[in-house]
Amino acid sequence: MNKSNLIGFVLIGVIMFGFMWYQSKLYNEQVEVQAQLDSIARVEQMAAMAMDSVRRAEAGEAGVQVKTMPAYKDSMLTEARLAQAQVYKLSNDKLEIEFTTRGAQPYSVKINDYKSYDSTDLYLIKPEYSQYGVSLFAGENINTKDFVFNVAECNDSTIVMQLPFAQGGYIQQKYALSHGSYTVKNELSFVGMENVIPRNVSMVDIDWNLVIPRLEKGYKNEKQYSKFDIYYEGDKKPEEFGRGRDDNERVDTRFKWFAFQQQFFSAIMTSGTEFASADLGVKYFAEDDPSHNLMACSARLRSDFQAGSADVVLPYEFYFGPNDYRGLKAYDMKYEKIIPLGGWLVGWFSRLVIIPCFDFLGKFISNYGLVILLMTLLIKLLISPLTIKSYKSSAKMQVIKPEVDKLNAKYPNEKDAMKKQQAMMDLYQKAGISPMGGCLPMLLQMPILFAMFRFFPASIELRQQKFLWADDLSAYDSIWDFGVNIPLLGDHLSLFALLMALTMFFYSKMTSGQMSDDPNMAGMKFMSVWLMPIMMFFICNNLSAALSYYYLLSNIITMIMTWYIRKFVVTEEKVRADMMLNANKPKQKSKWQQRLEEAQKMQEQMQKQQKRK
Repeated sequence: MNKSNLIGFVLIGVIMFGFMWYQSKLYNEQVEVQAQLDSIARVEQMAAMAMDSVRRAEAGEAGVQVKTMPAYKDSMLTEARLAQAQVYKLSNDKLEIEFTTRGAQPYSVKINDYKSYDSTDLYLIKPEYSQYGVSLFAGENINTKDFVFNVAECNDSTIVMQLPFAQGGYIQQKYALSHGSYTVKNELSFVGMENVIPRNVSMVDIDWNLVIPRLEKGYKNEKQYSKFDIYYEGDKKPEEFGRGRDDNERVDTRFKWFAFQQQFFSAIMTSGTEFASADLGVKYFAEDDPSHNLMACSARLRSDFQAGSADVVLPYEFYFGPNDYRGLKAYDMKYEKIIPLGGWLVGWFSRLVIIPCFDFLGKFISNYGLVILLMTLLIKLLISPLTIKSYKSSAKMQVIKPEVDKLNAKYPNEKDAMKKQQAMMDLYQKAGISPMGGCLPMLLQMPILFAMFRFFPASIELRQQKFLWADDLSAYDSIWDFGVNIPLLGDHLSLFALLMALTMFFYSKMTSGQMSDDPNMAGMKFMSVWLMPIMMFFICNNLSAALSYYYLLSNIITMIMTWYIRKFVVTEEKVRADMMLNANKPKQKSKWQQRLEEAQKMQEQMQKQQKRK
């Protein structure tokens, strides 16, 4: 075989391999796309079932009769299908939960001690806006939501409902609500059904579709902080999906619990063992929805089932209540992790500093506007050493500003950038200035700003708390309702957001004089003085009034501190004295300066070589 033939065979092999690889890639992509389409179809189907609850409720209110359908092989199931459902109620000091005997399922959930934004009773689930059913094969495919159960026991704290079969045995749903709790314990039992359910049945499916209504003043804010969460046993925190947008998730691994979370209230379902798999999804209603609904939630769950046993009990637990950090943490189930407090650093600061401080002050002060004021003062006091250090660096920069301007004039060309940088470093060293002296303290304060940005919109303590002109610190404040929606701004004007932007503007003007007159800094000055205040106004106009109020206070306190530090702590005389003292000390070049000098020497050598050529 000559060389040409060998190369030909190799090329043919490469082409065939490449073609097979390409075909395989296309196939995998098609499989992924189809899987996504199937998943979307499933969640849309489940969301449609949830929304069907709304239509059923509205039809019921209008007096429209919903027709029942066909007979089953089991005569008792046919009878149960046609029976008239009844509603029973369990209540304690926290909850009022109604259960319907059709499907032995929750019918409505009212949370006591809280009101909706329109001052009506707060229903996390309105009557008939939930469908909960257990699907399995018991000689034929059945779903418990289609049948009326018999009430075997009912008292103030417990209700037991049973669905009997002609061949013996029954399906039982037991719900128990204890005093002072937001949780409902649930036992799904299959009693004496070893001759009804085939031995090869190993799984039970649970379908839960519910609609959560709007409960807060601002739709955008409420939607932005609503989502669903999935928690896997052993993880540090749950995974979140669908924050403010339609979403679905197919779960093929075992998990412990999931939550349908509105901004301040959640419906959480936990398995006593673990769920085997699930399809979870959420679809949001439009802001102008006539029924004032927020989101349609859907869950198709699968649990292990041991067929052949005389009695099979599957334990579950429901939480219907507020997203209160300490209350959720007390369950020791990682429920509190659904509250969006930020990443590890921001979340750490929120949990260890902000929340304890907020709770401590809240014990003694009922006005949360004053609580925020005191907390802001305390935080500013704690970070004052960093603030003073930053101002010292800025003051020194102001003193050497004429020298900096001379260097800018001496090295105006791009080719002299290295020389200019070296001269700047020498000047900074003589003056005892660290290039990061002003930036680093500010960077260290960023986690605090982000923590506050996360904390206030998620703090249920601020919900419906009045302060000054704001009727709800957890929502936007409005001094002027436009009646029409203006792009970026919304349909209202927030006074806290406007005052916050103005104080930010004046503070930026107050400190902009310390910036260099270098033309390259002109864009930075414009952004600091004009662009940032305007951007922050548009951002905060629709956010929590407490957040805008905090930034307003922070700006005012910072301006006062700046004036005081400049007047009494970091005066120009003290700065010049420190700089003179520092100039007499022996200087040791930093590694950064050494690298800069080496780079400058290399650049000079390259320029000399280019001139020779």
